[in-house]
Amino acid sequence: MLDLKEITKTFGRVQALKGVSIQVNVGEVVGLVGENGAGKSTLMKILNGIYQPDSGTIEINGAVVALRGPRDASSKGIGMVFQEQSLIPNISVAENIFIGNESQFVRVGRIDWKAMGDAAKRQLDKVGLDVNPRTMTSALTFMQRQMVELAKVLTLEEAVDGNLCVLLDEPTSVLEQAEIDILFGVIRKLRERAGIIFISHRLDEVIDIADTIYVLKDGAVVERMPKTEATPDRIHHLMVGRGAAGSYYKQDERRPPSQTVALSVQKVSRALEFSQISFDVHNGEVLALVGTEGAGSEPLIRSFFGLERVHLGKVVYRGADLTNTSPGKAVAAGMGYVPRERKIEGIIEEMSVQENICLPLGGRLTRFGLFNFRAISRKTTELIAKLRIKTPGGSALCANLSGGNQQKVVLSKWYRTDARLFLLDHPTRGLDVGAKEDLYALIREMCAAGAAVVLIADTLEEAIGLAHTIIVLKDGRQTARFDNTGPTPVTPLDLIPHMV
Repeated sequence: MLDLKEITKTFGRVQALKGVSIQVNVGEVVGLVGENGAGKSTLMKILNGIYQPDSGTIEINGAVVALRGPRDASSKGIGMVFQEQSLIPNISVAENIFIGNESQFVRVGRIDWKAMGDAAKRQLDKVGLDVNPRTMTSALTFMQRQMVELAKVLTLEEAVDGNLCVLLDEPTSVLEQAEIDILFGVIRKLRERAGIIFISHRLDEVIDIADTIYVLKDGAVVERMPKTEATPDRIHHLMVGRGAAGSYYKQDERRPPSQTVALSVQKVSRALEFSQISFDVHNGEVLALVGTEGAGSEPLIRSFFGLERVHLGKVVYRGADLTNTSPGKAVAAGMGYVPRERKIEGIIEEMSVQENICLPLGGRLTRFGLFNFRAISRKTTELIAKLRIKTPGGSALCANLSGGNQQKVVLSKWYRTDARLFLLDHPTRGLDVGAKEDLYALIREMCAAGAAVVLIADTLEEAIGLAHTIIVLKDGRQTARFDNTGPTPVTPLDLIPHMV
């Protein structure tokens, strides 16, 4: 039903796509994998009409088409769930689901809000999301907004008569297992009348759901393989150009933490978020917070950086009381924070890579009151190389980088700030397997240098692989603490009973 032939796309000096050809049949799930910056998201945006290819053709059901924008793509049965969410926060869930298609609910020149709400509820039921369609979208969690994105695309089932093509760009990156199961159930149901392109850095998920897998590297297809021939190791090697390291989480580089306490959390509480949480984080230690969505991990880690207020208890950092500090004071004290939503809090898109990396450094890069651009350029070049950020140079806008490379920029800006406590909220979201491996090595390196890390991991396996200590939260309360340095390693089955 969909045939891409020799698609190319260039942005300035960067050739994002180099003659990419992909076929999708009705009833087929095509997995698309590759490193950050390999061209996956660019290809999806071409299919959604956001970008126009420089050359090559797109055929739908055998006819050559030009996709002039998302509305045009939708009319031809193509819908996309974006890696970076496309919802408007200050309108309702129902309005977001039917944005641009409100005319079907117009009665006598006015929108029938009840009819729109009822129709939105039917779409939300498809993805198992129980929220009021009139709820303001900004009130939803990140995970709930991801399910609304999917519900929005599923409106194509009623709006288009022919076959559909559904593009899923990292749809599972923030979902819990229950939501992933719902998503995969929706995908399998859609196969009856749709072809699906599924992008994920979780290779086991791609192999599980896809029929055919395409591997992209540096903007070109380097391999097309059926599901039966795919293994995580083979895909990893094709993507990265090297095999997976023997110790993926660098556990062989883990060193015992010191006895010196970096962060002491003393019976902190915040109404409706978390209650009576206490633990210590030592120099050289990775402490992981695990729990289901809404367990309290995210507001807790944000409170250490001054982004949320605690109502009771005390936060002590290196002997100083930093309870309800401000982000500016937290940075000055030596904290670094990688937020869950990089587009909103992690980067400024219309600033360059160099400017974003140097944001927390402030006066440390000035000389006689003026910026020392030679030092800034040297530091930026060094960090771009160390974290393998795919960019034409430090002057490139962050808006033009792939999501994974934007995440690397967020990480790199804290690396050389002399931070001694790193607060990492899903730091590997959107990173490919090679980049994750590099990040794990970086975390080990920071700990070996005496820094402390508080981590909210993408998966239980990641938390177990990286952490010295694991704290389990459920409904805002601390339900268990595990020492992960003993002779018997912690397993997900040890954690799950305390989470649910």
